[in-house]
Amino acid sequence: MDLILDYWQKAKDIALAWITSPAAYAQLGLLVAAFLLAMIAAKFLNPRLKKLITPPEDDHSLLAKSRRFGLIFLPLLLPILAYAFTAAGEQVTRSLFGAGAVIAFGKRVFIFLAARILVNKIIYSPFLKTIGRIFVVPVAGLYAIGVLPAISKALTETRVPLVNLPLDNLVIGIVAGAVLFWLGSWTNERGGEYVRSRQEMRSSVRELAAKALQIFIFGAVFFAIMGILELPLTSLAVLGGAVGLGIGFGLQSIASNFVSGIILLLEGQATVGDYVELDGGESGKIIKMMSRATILETFDGRWIVVPNEHFITTRVTNFSDSGSANRYSVDFSVSYDTDINKIPDIVGAAVATHPDVLSEPEEPDVELVSFGDSGVNFCVEFWVNGLDDGKNKYSSDVLFLIWNALKEHNITIPYPQREVRLLNDKD
Repeated sequence: MDLILDYWQKAKDIALAWITSPAAYAQLGLLVAAFLLAMIAAKFLNPRLKKLITPPEDDHSLLAKSRRFGLIFLPLLLPILAYAFTAAGEQVTRSLFGAGAVIAFGKRVFIFLAARILVNKIIYSPFLKTIGRIFVVPVAGLYAIGVLPAISKALTETRVPLVNLPLDNLVIGIVAGAVLFWLGSWTNERGGEYVRSRQEMRSSVRELAAKALQIFIFGAVFFAIMGILELPLTSLAVLGGAVGLGIGFGLQSIASNFVSGIILLLEGQATVGDYVELDGGESGKIIKMMSRATILETFDGRWIVVPNEHFITTRVTNFSDSGSANRYSVDFSVSYDTDINKIPDIVGAAVATHPDVLSEPEEPDVELVSFGDSGVNFCVEFWVNGLDDGKNKYSSDVLFLIWNALKEHNITIPYPQREVRLLNDKD
């Protein structure tokens, strides 16, 4: 309370000195003139700079993206010009009156206005906006009224017992850490998109490169925060020992899954886009490979989270390995009065007309399976690039082709028949 009263008394003394000083009025006049001049200059320059910086709409080059990014900073033109004109006026007042406290106060106010414009009109990320409103704008306000140095000194002299750090270092470290982790996440996302778009690389190599980039970015963020907090790197030995103890007692599964994920990416036995089936019955298309687990998406839209360890320690069937096709077969029957020697040519030619049926490694192959109770049983085997599920209905399409081909050649498809005999009742 005494500190607040002390600052209140100082503020009253400063205000009284300004009110009774001709130099203060001169500085105030220069301050107002500088701001009005900045408004006129900003109104004149803003549309011209916007026209100069804006690239053509059909230009998507890196330079064009940089120019579009620069456009978002145009709202800062007014406080920047006001600060520059005020700084020039400060030199005049100091040379004439030997004082410039009012001008210096005005410069700090313009910095505060710039911070508000930056947070409210330029920063679009909700997270960074929140950080700006909670930390940046209040700090700029404290700087504008001239109490920031005293507050900073008080925070520096206060140490946090648990970590033995000055309070100001801890506060700055928390805020900077939050911003750095956001920046790391944003950079990791953009970098991952760029790496995954490189189609000349194998998909497993792309995923491995994206993971390596992620580890590098967040590793750099971690060491940057350590530097901001001024923590000695020797303290990492204690942290490493604690982490090692945790892995030894309770994190074996997490460590195993992490290492398994690295092995998966290195070997490339399964990667994003592959359709896999595990021994445990899980099956689906791999849509994401993370450090701890892999996400499968089934054809009915469900997601299955499978620990990476399962891909290493159990048998995995991969239906989508690069460069391979899948073979399927469908069964059908014809009646006994059919010339079955014609069936392979008729059905094989019909199935081959399907646009997705391949001629390599084999053309459609019709095989005689058995002589059934009601008809002669055949099957036709065919190769396709894809899975007979989801959007693909290969077996259904092939059965339609077989039906139409047999009907076209007047071949009957049998249905179950039973012969019933009635025996005479002998008395």
